[in-house]
Amino acid sequence: MKEVRFFYVPNANSVNELPEEEAQHAVRVLRMEMGDEMMLMDGEGVFYRAVVTEATKKRCLYRIEETLPQERQWQPHLHLAMAPTKNMDRTEWFAEKATEIGFDELTFLKCRWSERTVIKTERIEKILVSAMKQSHKAWKPVLNEMTDFKAFLQEIEKREKPMQKFICHCYEEEGLGEKVMLKEAVKSGEDVLVLVGPEGDFSIEEVKMAEAQGFLSVTLGKSRLRTETAALVAVHIMNLINQ
Repeated sequence: MKEVRFFYVPNANSVNELPEEEAQHAVRVLRMEMGDEMMLMDGEGVFYRAVVTEATKKRCLYRIEETLPQERQWQPHLHLAMAPTKNMDRTEWFAEKATEIGFDELTFLKCRWSERTVIKTERIEKILVSAMKQSHKAWKPVLNEMTDFKAFLQEIEKREKPMQKFICHCYEEEGLGEKVMLKEAVKSGEDVLVLVGPEGDFSIEEVKMAEAQGFLSVTLGKSRLRTETAALVAVHIMNLINQ
């Protein structure tokens, strides 16, 4: 019995053909043929059991046999905003692992001390899709373009739906809010946004700016973590609290 393969097909119930890249993988790599069963995922909470009806070198058509709405593993919206690392391999590793764990939205921040100010979201998008398929997640995380830190705060302030807002940093200076453990501050069932800074941390001015807009300063523990490790720990905490 062949292993059932998962494919990402936006609007899967309104089309009958795999996207070109998925079709080539199905036909050329997996050698799928007419009659083979596969599972489609639309990235919006629904799986579809389907059967291949035609397979050529460039095309793979299907027929949906069963629609399978999925239950959310967590109810609130989990949003992580981070400054990408100078080494993109580390940011890509984070995107993959965070998707496997589970979260809803990813924003890249351009901060005062960011060592990377440009990022190709197309590459990250492919990693999110691949990780979603591998881990059988029903929802694909929303990926936002890189945003200036101040502009991002202004955008968040305009959102009408309330959320818990946290900023992770390493400072202990006077004039900043007293830090608490993120795992103790996150409340189950409420939307959450966590900010993680660049390798050189946020600037003190950025921390003060965030606190002035209602962000709570938090720590992830006593260990000093790399940017991508801190971001992954934050995602894991949000996910566990809301399971």
